[in-house]
Amino acid sequence: MTSLNEQALPAMRLLRDQMIRLRDGIHLATDIYLPTDSAGPWPVVIERTPYNKSSPSRSEKQLDAQHISRRAMAERFTAQGFVAIFQDCRGRYASEGVFTKYTSEGEDGFDTLAWIVEQPWCNGRIGSMGLSYAAHTQLAMACLHPPGLKSMVLDSGGFANAFQCGIRQGGAFELKQATWAWRQAKESPAAIANPKIREALEQEDIHQWFARMPWQAGHSPIRHVPEYEAYLLEQWSQGTFSDYWRKPGIYAEGHYDHLPDIPVLFMSSWYDAYVSSTLANYRAFSRHNRSAQHLIMGPWLHGDRNISHSGDVEFGAAANFDGNVARTWLDCRLDWFARSLKDQTGEAAATAPVQVFLMGGGDGSKDQHGRLQHGGRWLKSSQWPLPGSRSLSLYLNDQRQLSTDPPSACESSLSYRADPDHPVPTIGGALTSGAPVFVGGAFDQRERADFFGTQGNDRPLADRADVLSFQTLPLTEDMIVAGPLSIELWVESDGLDTDFTAKLVDVYPDGYAMNITDGIVRCRYRDSWEKPQLLTPGQRVKVVIEPFATCNLFKRGHRVRLDIASSNFPHFDVNPNSGEAEGRALYKRIATNTVHMCADFASRLVLTTLEPEALADLDRQAIDSD
Repeated sequence: MTSLNEQALPAMRLLRDQMIRLRDGIHLATDIYLPTDSAGPWPVVIERTPYNKSSPSRSEKQLDAQHISRRAMAERFTAQGFVAIFQDCRGRYASEGVFTKYTSEGEDGFDTLAWIVEQPWCNGRIGSMGLSYAAHTQLAMACLHPPGLKSMVLDSGGFANAFQCGIRQGGAFELKQATWAWRQAKESPAAIANPKIREALEQEDIHQWFARMPWQAGHSPIRHVPEYEAYLLEQWSQGTFSDYWRKPGIYAEGHYDHLPDIPVLFMSSWYDAYVSSTLANYRAFSRHNRSAQHLIMGPWLHGDRNISHSGDVEFGAAANFDGNVARTWLDCRLDWFARSLKDQTGEAAATAPVQVFLMGGGDGSKDQHGRLQHGGRWLKSSQWPLPGSRSLSLYLNDQRQLSTDPPSACESSLSYRADPDHPVPTIGGALTSGAPVFVGGAFDQRERADFFGTQGNDRPLADRADVLSFQTLPLTEDMIVAGPLSIELWVESDGLDTDFTAKLVDVYPDGYAMNITDGIVRCRYRDSWEKPQLLTPGQRVKVVIEPFATCNLFKRGHRVRLDIASSNFPHFDVNPNSGEAEGRALYKRIATNTVHMCADFASRLVLTTLEPEALADLDRQAIDSD
């Protein structure tokens, strides 16, 4: 007799809601799809998610905008001789326990795989996959070397160091954690069990709450689900790099020296929130392992690999994953696991290990949707950064220029007032999970009325008195920026602490200012993440801002621009400039912040560039390999 949780489906058998017991007695709900048209045991592919194992994943959107269901995915995997498993994370949907974001995924994943390898239908070889949080769960368990793990597909996630990417950045707190907590609290067991809790969450005006930060326990829009509020406020208050940040689930860097030697496919995009994590993890696995490592970087927003535009910018049909990088994203993973779990060869076997999308090259006209035609194309390589890359320094000067000439003046500086009550607003960028308050992507850097916190006057951000904007002369030839970048600033402030932000911008001849990448640094962490040090008013100090890497062609006639400010809100929390504990400040003050750009205190933008001959070499190599 078939049990209530066992179902016969065409060409596969479903074991629904199998409750896998963990070391602490908690059980995780797990759907297991078994092949029926081949003899086992079989290799296994698993996805662990907090977003409901029974619902279609947003990562499975095809080129026609249709989502592939879990069942349809399972049918494809089982037809190829894999067991397909989908599991709810602890405290989410059908699984038991209390959800505390990120903290238990390593151990829970380890215990799950330990159970799987003992099952008669498993041949001892397990691959993992998943987007965003489902990538975090993979890398967390990989750091603990679970039994059977032989391959991973890390899609737009997997924390290298959450203190530097994903929860905090440059010492500042990423407020996507707040919007995510508010939205996901509505799907918590408490809200599902009690409609009044969900109703209370729905009635909270999240925009108004963002206008009165920081939040306190019992005084936040998430107070209706205390465990969600508790973990969020703890993340916010943990400003110093302490043991809190060294947990396996959020700190793979601490395990790089003993990573499992397995093949990994890394996927992300230039406007994703996990660019630096993806690239750091790719470098680490490549450096420490002999197994094949592959990297794919598109121009998309988080997980939107088949949407060719980002924000108000169109990259063209070539930007879509399906039909360009591989036939489909699902076919790509099936091929990957066939090779890494079954030792079969496939189409991807001959694919270049690095495929990155070079943004730019379009004519800048507007399409029928009003989007700027920025264009772009795929580059294939054996490594990242790309071979032939060079470093280029552009110095800031008091004429608000970027120049290859170092400054010669004995004294030169520019100052502005940083008002925490009127922060510089976020207009797109490499971020996710900000809805409904803020959105990521590429936009003309103007104070549009549809962006939170703007003046709504459509004036350029560069015209604000609290933004210092530096740019090159119109370029006389194309410039390819491809790789990491940094901004070294000599600064001073009359505040005890303050932030400095930097944004790289591609300025079209008609003035359209497209944001490419940005970053931030909190001055108390200028010398050490572990030992913060407040500023001494009037003292010059050096700060280094490290935006996410990028890959963009600045066309001839365009300008390279760098915007310096002291806030980027609501992407990041706003520094009160008072030196108070993070997330708990009671007093705000306006700070006068100064950037120095003289001979002894030269501030500069350091870019990784690709020379034309190096690009030509890549193109020749790509043709030869096709």
